Amino acid sequence: MNSVKIIECPRDAWQGLPKNMPAEVKADYLRVLIAAGFKHIDAVSFVSRTAVPQMADSELVLEYLDPPDDVEIIGIVVNAKGAERAVKTGSVQTLGFPYSVSPTFLQRNQNQTPEESLEELEKIGTLAYKAGLDVVAYISMAFGNPYGEAWDIDEVVAACDLLADNGVTQISLSDTVGLAAPKQVGDVIADVLAVHDGIEIGAHLHARPDQAAAKIRAAFEAGCRRFDAAIGGLGGCPFAQDALVGNVATEVLLAELKGLGAELEPLRPLDGLLAASGEISRKYGERVQ
Repeated sequence: MNSVKIIECPRDAWQGLPKNMPAEVKADYLRVLIAAGFKHIDAVSFVSRTAVPQMADSELVLEYLDPPDDVEIIGIVVNAKGAERAVKTGSVQTLGFPYSVSPTFLQRNQNQTPEESLEELEKIGTLAYKAGLDVVAYISMAFGNPYGEAWDIDEVVAACDLLADNGVTQISLSDTVGLAAPKQVGDVIADVLAVHDGIEIGAHLHARPDQAAAKIRAAFEAGCRRFDAAIGGLGGCPFAQDALVGNVATEVLLAELKGLGAELEPLRPLDGLLAASGEISRKYGERVQ
């Protein structure tokens, strides 16, 4: 089966921008994404205002947007409080939960131990079930990390086991700092799929622009049929230590997948979105020196 699900990730693209984007600007951009044909959008997060000030107005953004029922809006949450906020909007269809095989990353990202993280996931799962929402979990540092912690593929497979035991049926493996070589991307995804063929396994890849296509190809050839990306490659991870390491650009992802024979949902031309994303980067970001 070559049908691929694309998750567009403006939330990940915007969350690190230093200048505050008004809620209206975010809602307008999301509206254009929907008009272009994107059906799965990682749009908002419900986390601490102090930790991610750019996303403090998520409720207002969704109120302005009023998304149609046939578009999956993903809202990132790290605890039950965030999940309650997301449920209350009535616009979020899927709760996204960041997990990690790196205890250091969990501590830095959401101030949780691995045990605390799984406890919160259980609460989030219960809230999602009661509200009729889905849950997707992200495994950060799934392809290695910069903290010098021991890492191997078996740990990633074991993390997927823990998430599956919590009822999660969608897991996205994140190359958080863009360290993975294409072969490693393929090996990890193939090993996880071999054990968890009943779970939708995705790839949230970060890469330098010249390395993106090779990582996408490796993931697809290993059997991955769910990909996260961001128009223009905007955003990334502050831990990457390389300003050029960002989200895989949606336009690069689409071109590579088409070349590999993937079946994709029809989309309108992305020229307007590329221009809008570039304008957001210029207006609310800061230039790389």
